[in-house]
Amino acid sequence: MLNKVPAVTLIFWIIKILSTTVGETGADYLAVHVGLGTATTDLAMAALLVIALLLQLRARRYVPWIYWLTVVLVSIVGTQITDLLTDKLDVSLYASTLAFSCALMITFAVWYAIERTLSIHTIVTTRRELFYWTAILFTFALGTAAGDLATEALGMGFQLGVIVFGALIAVIAMSFALGANPVLTFWLAYILTRPLGASLGDLLSQSREYGGVGLGTIYTSIAFLAVIVALVAWITVSDNNGKRLRPAE
Repeated sequence: MLNKVPAVTLIFWIIKILSTTVGETGADYLAVHVGLGTATTDLAMAALLVIALLLQLRARRYVPWIYWLTVVLVSIVGTQITDLLTDKLDVSLYASTLAFSCALMITFAVWYAIERTLSIHTIVTTRRELFYWTAILFTFALGTAAGDLATEALGMGFQLGVIVFGALIAVIAMSFALGANPVLTFWLAYILTRPLGASLGDLLSQSREYGGVGLGTIYTSIAFLAVIVALVAWITVSDNNGKRLRPAE
């Protein structure tokens, strides 16, 4: 089958950051404001993620709306896993950050031992795709834990969190431009976009008394979802136009 992962472009990173913000604000909105509660929200999002993953695995090529729907749902579930450990099971953010770091490293080690590559440009088998989505889930859970550790436990705050995580991603981008390993820089940036998106989401949604802008979770989630839908639609239309203009083989 064809590569199931999109090209890493500026639009890719924009949608990725927006999806992490939706994961932060969307879960809070459903659990608190809609009144579903944490347990019902967790089960509903996990079920939707399973359905999206089945659609993604059944596809024989990259389908933008299926792929990005899966990313958004993985973002929400990854956030819920960390929140469950922190809020319900009283696991410290230091411990969860360490645990998810180890889980991600083990995933990469097994992936490389079996496939001899961690490149996202060769996700052309179901086994590689399963490794890919497992790694994605752990990056979201790790990014949530590390982001909460920095902004809450260490007192960094939302505004400084956006600046610090944005600066770290800029350093990684510069390293890539100067010839650093593309696989390493991709996964480091992928992990850091999670706390960046979460800090951005909290900054926009939280009330002013807590250092936020005060837009609320519903308006922040709707605004970011609208941008994601628009960008995915644009990608889909552009891809279809490109196929029509491409000469027949």
